[in-house]
Amino acid sequence: MIKSYYDPLPYPARVALFLEESNRLRKSSSLPLRVLISCIGLAAALVAAAQAAVPNDPTQVEPLAVGTRAPVFSAQTKDGELRTFSPDRYQKPTIVLFYRGGWCPYCNSQLSDLRLVEPKLRQSGFEIVFLSTDRPSILYSSLKAENIHYTLLSDSRLEAAKAFHIAYHLDDATLANMKKYGVDLDSSTGESLHELPVPSVFIIDKTGTIRYVYSNPDYKIRLGADALWAAAKPYAAVQ
Repeated sequence: MIKSYYDPLPYPARVALFLEESNRLRKSSSLPLRVLISCIGLAAALVAAAQAAVPNDPTQVEPLAVGTRAPVFSAQTKDGELRTFSPDRYQKPTIVLFYRGGWCPYCNSQLSDLRLVEPKLRQSGFEIVFLSTDRPSILYSSLKAENIHYTLLSDSRLEAAKAFHIAYHLDDATLANMKKYGVDLDSSTGESLHELPVPSVFIIDKTGTIRYVYSNPDYKIRLGADALWAAAKPYAAVQ
């Protein structure tokens, strides 16, 4: 069983900061080249550890718990612009919804259903973001649901999903079965990670604290519009 943990930065961001600091020390203190090489090796080990922390079974996923500080995470708009969310900078309560992709019929049904409550949530002061594994250029075109005007963001490398601890690896048999139904993750994500998020919903208040979590390893069972409104209403900025 993978234990739940909290990391304030996604691993790629932490590695980048680590390398930047290592390079600064190298220049300021004339450290030997072998020290810098060792630092790079340690950074690579951190990336490997991040991959190892992702379970191979969705039932082993342990999402961040209620009361936990929300992680820093980033995702791309349809135009490829990076949006970063930090627990210290929430201006309003925020709903973060992870779905698998536009190719998923259950995701389309859920997004269609949530149209019933999305205007009411926004009027109550919520920001709502939908994170997909689809690459930025197909975020909207891949959906089968019509008249979708949500804020969709691309988490094609699953860095946000990993920050919330809901990512898992797909085995070869599952990938092969998906391809039988015309689903090619390498094509839809633009990556070869072969990972997906457990469909999940997180409600985060203005202090950056997670107040509600819905995460079900059975991707066919989703949080409906009425249930989302009931969960969100106590944290509304406008009552």
